[in-house]
Amino acid sequence: MTTALLRTADELHARTRGGRRAVVMTMGALHEGHATLVRTARDLAGPDGEVVVTVFVNPLQFGQGEDLDRYPRTLDADLKIAEQAGADIVFAPSVDQVYPGGEPQVRVTAGPMGERLEGSSRPGHFDGMLTVVAKLLHLTRPDTALFGQKDAQQLALIRRMVRDLNFGVQIVAVPTVREEDGLALSSRNRYLSAEERRTALALSQALFAGRDRHAAQEALRARAREVPASHARAEALSALGESRAAADAHAVAKAAPGDPAGVRAAARTVLDEAARLVPPLELDYLALVDPSDFTEIEDGFTGEAVLAVAARVGTTRLIDNLPLTFGAAS
Repeated sequence: MTTALLRTADELHARTRGGRRAVVMTMGALHEGHATLVRTARDLAGPDGEVVVTVFVNPLQFGQGEDLDRYPRTLDADLKIAEQAGADIVFAPSVDQVYPGGEPQVRVTAGPMGERLEGSSRPGHFDGMLTVVAKLLHLTRPDTALFGQKDAQQLALIRRMVRDLNFGVQIVAVPTVREEDGLALSSRNRYLSAEERRTALALSQALFAGRDRHAAQEALRARAREVPASHARAEALSALGESRAAADAHAVAKAAPGDPAGVRAAARTVLDEAARLVPPLELDYLALVDPSDFTEIEDGFTGEAVLAVAARVGTTRLIDNLPLTFGAAS
């Protein structure tokens, strides 16, 4: 299969469509994470459907002093990766094609969720992101659009926009793809020196530490529910290495389903250690949030949550996250 490179919406709209169209939106510099999105899109579209990969570096979502000018542009390599992953089309419009009248006067506003975490660190970023996603959805006219969970806040806002503004498109999330050492795949990883990359591993290591702490807490509570309120319960808890909890097994059994503070503390310990490395990790935020609105969760929270981190290593800013579930067992 040869992947077609199209530059204008007219070229795209002139194609005869058979089955479902699935779109994967990127800013280029494709890597295995993007390829995973394309392969998933291929499976969803089926043999009779069509997979479109958009490649567009959107100027609206870069703030002053950010890396718009040095953001990698590798269209020839992107075309090969998209083709190998099963894309039918790479749609790579110019800025004039997407914004024919210059920067749009009317834009999509992200609202309160867009002002938190990434939005606080990068004012206006999510307004620009949602505006271009809305435009690309109109230009590509897909049945399904796929986005990576690595950009969890972006994904949540796109889902909110599609729901609130009645876009007739299905949004599908694809899990984060990581390198063997745990670092989340990102186009910005190529900016890291060998020393900076070693420091950058602290992002995923902090998330894994928080996840492990969470798993231990949930296992402890599950065990507490299974064992009768007796000396046997205390012994069972003690066997899990939780001697303090074993001293008051009844309290553990009645405790809230999760301990967000413990999860945050475990992740923070790793990040604090990384701040003393050379080069150091400069933390932007560590947050444990409700994915519906990206507000911090509190003790007693039950349901899906996202443990998110953003930091700078050298001149490169990186983000990562992991989904967690609090109170999975009743």
